[in-house]
Amino acid sequence: MMLQQNKNNRVYLEQLIHTTKAQHIPDDRLGVFAIKLIEKAGAVSLSGKTTNHEAYHKLMEEAIKIDPNIKDNIRVLPNKDLGEKQWAVVTNSVADLRYHPAHPSELVTQVLLGMPIKLLDKNNDWLQVQTPEGYIGWITIGSLHLLTRKDLNDYLKRPKIIVTSHYALSYSEPTPNSERVSDIVIGNTLVVNSTLKDYYSVNYPDGREAYIPKEETCMMSDWINNIELPGESIIATAKQFMGVPYVWGGTSSKGLDCSGLVKLVFFMHGLIIARDASQQIKYGHEVDNMGNFDTLQSGDLVFFGEKATDEKPNERVVHVGIYIGNQEFIHASDNVHVSSFNTDSSIYDAFNTNRYLRSMRYLGHEDTKGIEPITRHPYYLPQE
Repeated sequence: MMLQQNKNNRVYLEQLIHTTKAQHIPDDRLGVFAIKLIEKAGAVSLSGKTTNHEAYHKLMEEAIKIDPNIKDNIRVLPNKDLGEKQWAVVTNSVADLRYHPAHPSELVTQVLLGMPIKLLDKNNDWLQVQTPEGYIGWITIGSLHLLTRKDLNDYLKRPKIIVTSHYALSYSEPTPNSERVSDIVIGNTLVVNSTLKDYYSVNYPDGREAYIPKEETCMMSDWINNIELPGESIIATAKQFMGVPYVWGGTSSKGLDCSGLVKLVFFMHGLIIARDASQQIKYGHEVDNMGNFDTLQSGDLVFFGEKATDEKPNERVVHVGIYIGNQEFIHASDNVHVSSFNTDSSIYDAFNTNRYLRSMRYLGHEDTKGIEPITRHPYYLPQE
């Protein structure tokens, strides 16, 4: 009887783990819930880690009802071993986040110089982090400058420039003949020390000093105040990336995947949006799901994939582009280019036309869920 009861308890506990995860962290890209049932030497424990305090407390509360003797070996992130430095700022022009803490692991996304990110866990020389849009991945510690929340507040208050050129260089002196400090790419941000005639004197998050040509940048305060969001501006920014090669996980001008292009274009208009196409489709306002492109405006997002059927009830979203007008859209596939839904066009894209799902409008829906202005984002706002 006891053996049967223990077996039943194990089944109930496994079900509890599954349902708790499904309820609190259904998307592994946006949260950690890596918890297992462990049996050793007659003792039963729940072991692993999670980022969700509510999920942890609910799990343990219900688990104790099933087995009052169950042991709690769950870590709630951020890991206490990180100490007070649970924030960081990216120090390289582009830094890669991977699925596992190893260089051969899949590239899941990228972060840009000057971007604040939250630390969750550590594994040797790798840190598990969460980006402003909530994406989770592993990054090498050498790509970051670690900070306390107070340090981050001080950093956020300092005046900065944002790089607006596709690609540029910083120099050790205010002349292009001097030694290069690093490359810089569109979307990078750096603290300004002083202003010269043709250059800004800047500081990298890790303390390096450099000079950047003014023509490649804009004061961030001016950039924010002058952001405009007509569709034409979105398209003009997207077309800056024409020809940039497709890179799985890429979100920078060095290489872009389809949703990375959309994410970067909207970031350069002061908006932080979801990372992947399957997430981006959940936000904004639906304007079409029938291929009636007359209802679309430039700047709308067009999504592609597999529609739900009786045999496969779950829709599968695999691609996204930005609508230009005239039945054309710009997207990253092999490289960034323009395609058409029009069968008579020389750039007709039969493959994507045949897997079109629907279109979502972000413009006019700023400051709603999933479309967050950088000026009101908690990662970018000092906390007193």
